[in-house]
Amino acid sequence: MLSWLFSEPLAVGEDAPEFTLRDQDGNPVSLAALRGKNVVLVFYPADETTLCTKQLCEFRDNWELAKSKDAVVLGVNPGSEAKHARFSANHGFPFPLLADPGQRVGALYRAKGLIVKRTVYLVGKSGKIRYARRGKPAPEEVLAAAE
Repeated sequence: MLSWLFSEPLAVGEDAPEFTLRDQDGNPVSLAALRGKNVVLVFYPADETTLCTKQLCEFRDNWELAKSKDAVVLGVNPGSEAKHARFSANHGFPFPLLADPGQRVGALYRAKGLIVKRTVYLVGKSGKIRYARRGKPAPEEVLAAAE
C-alpha cells in the first residue's frame, strides 16, 4: 500500500532506463547519447536548498575525480530549466541540471515522491546500473563504482 513511499532504488546490475530531458539551457540530454561514459545521476528535491546545494557542490568540487573516471554528472529534479540555470550559475556547476517535469524519469528510477527521493546512481559505460543509494553519498564512494 505504501510501497511508493518506501521503495528501494533500482538494483545494481539492472539496465538503466533510457530517457531524454532538457538541461538548464534547453538542450536535450539523453542517456543513450552518453553510452560509453560513466553517468552519475543525482536525483535531488529542489534547487537552492541547503542539503541539495551541498550535495551538488561536492560533485562540483570533485569534478577532476569525475573526469578521471570518464564520468558525466547529471542533476535531476522537477524544477524548470530557468530555475536550474540560475542555480547552476550561482554555484558554478560544470555539469548539466535536467528538468524532469512531472517526475517522469524520477518514477523510472524510483526517485519520485511527494518530494524527490534523494537518490544517486552510477550508470556504467555499458548502460548497467553499477551503484544505487538513497541519501547523500560522497562523490568518491559513487565514483569508486565506475567502469
